[in-house]
Amino acid sequence: MDLDLLRTFMEVYRTRHFGKASKNLFVTQSAVSARIRQLEELVGVSLFTRARNDIQLTSAGRRLVKTAEGMLHLWDEAKGSLHFSREGQRLLVVGALTSLWDIFLQNRVLPLARNMPGLALRCEHHSSEGLVQGLLARTLDVGFLFDPPQAPELITREITPVELILVSTRPGLEVRQALEGPYILVDWGISFSMAHARWFPDLQPPAIRVDRGRMALDFLAGFEGSAYLADIMVSDRLARGELFPVADAPTFKRQACAVYSPKRDLRPLVEEALGHMMAEGGGAEKSD
Repeated sequence: MDLDLLRTFMEVYRTRHFGKASKNLFVTQSAVSARIRQLEELVGVSLFTRARNDIQLTSAGRRLVKTAEGMLHLWDEAKGSLHFSREGQRLLVVGALTSLWDIFLQNRVLPLARNMPGLALRCEHHSSEGLVQGLLARTLDVGFLFDPPQAPELITREITPVELILVSTRPGLEVRQALEGPYILVDWGISFSMAHARWFPDLQPPAIRVDRGRMALDFLAGFEGSAYLADIMVSDRLARGELFPVADAPTFKRQACAVYSPKRDLRPLVEEALGHMMAEGGGAEKSD
């Protein structure tokens, strides 16, 4: 049995809406429909009645709810037991957007090994969709991202604000000149992309698109150009005169969040780890 089918079934049951379920699961609505059809074919009965704006469980669907909850709970318990190693260590699986590793997470995650004896860490990078799917599937214990999901089964905790500023390798540029190129467009998430499009609706396709700020910073180290980067990534280079702010450009503020499940026996461990991470000074990885 593919547990994603049961999770999708339970999400449609909770929301009574295929579109809302797809949003919460970070998959397309067609994928939700396909999973429900596959599950119905597997069990051999219809699970929902589908009238316009009225999705209801059939009698078979109502019977499946309790079974599905039990199976998912047992799987969570089984996976949770794997977080104990033979030596009694606790494993914490941390996932984050690559850009958040670059900005500040490396300096906050690594000291956990020192501050929490007996903790084993596994660190991974994912897309926003991959993080949410990993959290819902319980393959990740805590995820760090910019656009937290609207999912009632997950806790969202604000971690740190991130200010994105337009910088250039050339001094004295106006925003129009900086965007004319070479301009590197960094993927800072959905909210940034929407705000960026509102501010610059007539922007021509950029010379380069990248999915992490570190890549853009590396490009700017060797070539002329401009990019929106986190202020904490470029503060040293601005001070040394290696990069220059574009004075009339808008800034974009993002909020980095930690997301985790309230139902797991690992919740105290996650919250203790977050406490140590937030107590660490500095936070950002500075560039030399």
